Formats: sequence, structure tokens, C-alpha cells
Amino acid sequence: QVQLVESGGGLVQAGGSLRLSCAASGLTFTSCTMGWFRQAPGKEREFVTAISPGGGSTYYSDSAKGRFTISRDNAKNTVSLQMNVLKPEDTAVYYCAARYFQAREGWWLNGNEYPYWGQGTRVTVSS
Repeated sequence: QVQLVESGGGLVQAGGSLRLSCAASGLTFTSCTMGWFRQAPGKEREFVTAISPGGGSTYYSDSAKGRFTISRDNAKNTVSLQMNVLKPEDTAVYYCAARYFQAREGWWLNGNEYPYWGQGTRVTVSS
């Protein structure tokens, strides 16, 4: 049974930082592309960032680029999201997602392309 468990969410002031973590089990972690998505109140889920199975390649949404950093520890089956210079518009529930790697052009940016999901962790950024 695949489990993705996020942690690290909370309340932070604008300009602050948070580090989210996702612990994975029940899958071959080193064969998975890992992604972070978020869903703000009243909005659709959106892609934030993803990392390749080996960790050598990453992709960021425009809103995350330059402020967020995704990383993974394949020895510990964890993926992290370091978020700096947080803004009120970053307020959302953040979800970790996984899919087995498949060679193709480009990244998987659509949540429907990820079969495995965590329960989410809430991030609130106050102004």
C-alpha cells in the first residue's frame, strides 16, 4: 500500500520560510518522479514543482521559481520543499504526489498524471 505523508506546514508571516517534507512508503521511491502541488481556498489544484527519480532534474512553476527548492533523499524515501520569501498568495494545502518515471518529453504538470497522493499539509502565510 502506497503512503505519502506530508509534514511541516503551519502559519508563517510573509517573507518567512517553511520546509515541507513528504515520507513515502509502499513504492519503489527511486523509480518515481515526485511532485508538489497546492490548492488554495476556492481555487483549483496547481502544480508547484517536481523532481526526477535520481534528483538530478527539477522543474518549477513560475510562482515557485527562485523562492522554492525541491530536493529528495533516496536513502530515506523523502522529498522536501524548502519555501522562502513566502507570500500570502502561497497560502494553500500542499500535496506531495508520486508517479513512476516514464521517459517522455517534458514534465508531468497535471495532477491527474500522478496516481499517488498524500493527505496534504496546510500552509498559511499572513500579511
